[in-house]
Amino acid sequence: MNRFTVHASPDEFERVFAETAEFMARQDGFLQHTLLRHVDDERSYVNIAQWRDEAAFRAAVAAPGFGPHAASLRALSASEPSLYTPAAPTRRSPLAEAGDGPAARS
Repeated sequence: MNRFTVHASPDEFERVFAETAEFMARQDGFLQHTLLRHVDDERSYVNIAQWRDEAAFRAAVAAPGFGPHAASLRALSASEPSLYTPAAPTRRSPLAEAGDGPAARS
């Protein structure tokens, strides 16, 4: 999980983040990510990424091509990265699986 506080244009941040996400999606062990923007503060974002394991994530951020992406994001935002591991199984609403559309996340 990585929390970003953007000090540039949110549109520019989202564009650069998308480029970084494309790079990460090509790395071994990447499963998925979701970038969330705060409802009341357009300069506050959280990215939740899932990786096969910690080693795959660490290899991705150590990859030679990651440095320029990280630098581009740092030029637009401050970040607070943290690693978490699942403490319980993912629980899904039966309504969400029925296709009731997107829901706000907290």
